[in-house]
Amino acid sequence: MRALEDVQVAAWGYADREVLPGTMFRISAATGGIVLGAYPASGVGGDVDVPVGLAYGFPAVVGGQTWHHSHLLAVRPEWRGSGLAVALKLAQRERARAQGHTRMTWTFDPLVARNARLNLGKLGAVARSYHPDWYALSADRHAAEPADRLMIEWELTREHAERPPEPAEGAVALAALPDTAPGEVVTGLDAGRVLVEVPTRPETLSVETRRAWRLALREALGTYLDTGFEVSGLARDGERALYVLTRRG
Repeated sequence: MRALEDVQVAAWGYADREVLPGTMFRISAATGGIVLGAYPASGVGGDVDVPVGLAYGFPAVVGGQTWHHSHLLAVRPEWRGSGLAVALKLAQRERARAQGHTRMTWTFDPLVARNARLNLGKLGAVARSYHPDWYALSADRHAAEPADRLMIEWELTREHAERPPEPAEGAVALAALPDTAPGEVVTGLDAGRVLVEVPTRPETLSVETRRAWRLALREALGTYLDTGFEVSGLARDGERALYVLTRRG
């Protein structure tokens, strides 16, 4: 459990105050939470006694409904792209189903397209709600970059099936300008399928441009999710990535 603290630091560069402690994993595992550590097999590379990934979640009760909320999924940088993240989520899924849960939720940063591909495509989940300023990432909340999140919902009663890549077809609500900044958000589109572009390399953008993208995504995704849409996939058009929003049902 203590070793899972190191996985968080390796994955995200967390400071001590941000790391979920091993003591929390310990009590959660004894009271209905799910704590998973991933270790390299013998001969694969790495110490078989040192974890390289983790998944952690706990039962959630809101409005009389109970499900499993996945709070952490972390993989050491050298193991990214190995399929370990999917393996951890599927293992977490099976344990949640064994506890009787029919749904799993978690949040992710809408500005990170690679996580969108994992959540919406490889796992086949959807996002149905947008949460502005979900976290305060610094002491000065007003000066901090907005920490908005999409809430993922994963149906556990159906067998898992990876969703194939989506075609970049639909009415465009948000697209990048030639200078990589976001264009104007188009709301009120009368379409069954809406596209919202997201930058593929946000870490290369200036602070001002990245903030502009966050606010544009907040307006576009938040507006359409509030009016009967869900984020059901991620489409690629060459180097571009676009969220695919479809009407619920």
